Amino acid sequence: MPSSDRDAERAREQEHALNALLAERDGLLSVLDRVLALQGTARLIRDAAGADAGFVADLDGPSRAVIRWIAGNRTDSLQDLAVPIGQGIGGRVLAFGEPVRVSDYVTASSITHQFDGMVRRESMSAMLAVPVLAERDGRVDTVAVAYAALRGAGEFGDDAVGAVQAVAREAARALRLADRAEAGRTTAVAAERQRMQASLHDSVGAMLFSIGAQVRDLRTTLPDNPLLSTRLGRLESDVSAASLALRESLLALSESSPERALPIELAEHCRSFEARTGVPARLVQLGEVAPLDEERTALLIGAVREGLLNTEKHSGAATVVVSLGMVDGGVQVAVADDGAPESGAAEPVDGAGLGLRMLAERAARLGGRVSLVHDEDGGTTLRVLLPVHR
Repeated sequence: MPSSDRDAERAREQEHALNALLAERDGLLSVLDRVLALQGTARLIRDAAGADAGFVADLDGPSRAVIRWIAGNRTDSLQDLAVPIGQGIGGRVLAFGEPVRVSDYVTASSITHQFDGMVRRESMSAMLAVPVLAERDGRVDTVAVAYAALRGAGEFGDDAVGAVQAVAREAARALRLADRAEAGRTTAVAAERQRMQASLHDSVGAMLFSIGAQVRDLRTTLPDNPLLSTRLGRLESDVSAASLALRESLLALSESSPERALPIELAEHCRSFEARTGVPARLVQLGEVAPLDEERTALLIGAVREGLLNTEKHSGAATVVVSLGMVDGGVQVAVADDGAPESGAAEPVDGAGLGLRMLAERAARLGGRVSLVHDEDGGTTLRVLLPVHR
């Protein structure tokens, strides 16, 4: 084969590989970004139901949804339309959390008709709306509404309802992943803010303190020079003002809600462990975590610290994963490593070291439990579960 043909063939292979990577990237983005996930859902609804149009309304409060993403529309009449609970077909879904369908929207007696004008402009007749459901804090809530619509004669049967419900379940899964990704990004940003706070305090704060001290010393040693004393006084005042501004900035950097403080601390312990040992350690937050009181927060942070310390001392692990999430109505942290296997599949905590025994006693006083499991194939997992204090 001539070299030009070989070069052309390699170029086609590289282009194919690049296109595959771009498609994979787009797929990842669609599940890690809430907007992209729901935008894609509108197209999937239309195709799955054999409809002329599909659209999705996202909740912007407990009793109102807003139509944000549309596929197959002819006008902008439905774009950004607010749908309060109880109104129209989507409002009924919000009220009851169940699918609703009508064979002709503008004549249906089962719904209200505030939106007839918008529907007429789109020439829509039969319409179906299905809730996108998510489990939060032990209950199932509607987090979005998926719509399908026909133009002209026709209606949605049970198969169409089932198809849209299947798309809605996939959308709920994508939203969970997007929310977890967003929680991870927020935690990373907050952890970086905390590192910036410490760095500024140790560098700029110390420098301003040193300058202020030197200025005060100069004023003391040169009492007979009024002009210099005045200038030093202004300089001392400027340094004091800069120190105050720095303190306010450091406070702003450190501000964090209680539910964000826990993952930030855990991420910092993972970072410190990795810097100390060279073993990769990462935090995986499995959804939002209910706010905890100071005692429970301190205990969970201490549990992760103890788990990482044990991994450092005993396991010879290559990777460590710390997870945080809601389990069985409580908050659980787990420290899992892939170190050398230990004898036995599970070890009672009271047979472990002093640190773990004390951890188990503290957890028991709060109604929680601690387990230490050695996997047969290698690795150890420490889990601590605490009930949420109401």
